Amino acid sequence: MFNKNLKLIIAGLIIAFSVYQFIEGNIGNGIFLILLSLIFIFLYFRNEIILLAFLKMRKQDLAGTKNWLDKIKNPKGALTVKQQGYYNYLHGIIFSQTNLTQAEKYFKKALKLGLTMDYDVAMAKLSLAGISMQKRRKREATMLLNEAKKLDKNNMLTDQIKMMQQQLKKI
Repeated sequence: MFNKNLKLIIAGLIIAFSVYQFIEGNIGNGIFLILLSLIFIFLYFRNEIILLAFLKMRKQDLAGTKNWLDKIKNPKGALTVKQQGYYNYLHGIIFSQTNLTQAEKYFKKALKLGLTMDYDVAMAKLSLAGISMQKRRKREATMLLNEAKKLDKNNMLTDQIKMMQQQLKKI
């Protein structure tokens, strides 16, 4: 909703007003205002629209996810670098259902910009491996599968990785 820099300015103003409230002796107001400023600081690091898009993705609502992502008009200006990575990651998941070339572009851009969680990086590499398999690029798919296997520390993707490795042997 707000630009990333505007969020920090609002948080700074609220903190300044809370210091004024502490000086005036209104301790309760000051504490409340500091807690209010923490919301804007949190939203600087976690964009609210991307959070809502992830909620739609969790419900398997790809159209709803796309609608939320379309509300971000200028991703480079409105998002931090990691948030841009997740913006592209979500677009890659959406396009993996319809347009593999577009999905591959988005996943590669997401990996280049960076993703915070190892699971997300592993999932992006696994999706890229699947796209490479469908395009008959066996060496690239094998390399991406091995990287995804290393990143999957909680063994959440082991079944998918094993299934893709078996499919790779058939190619």
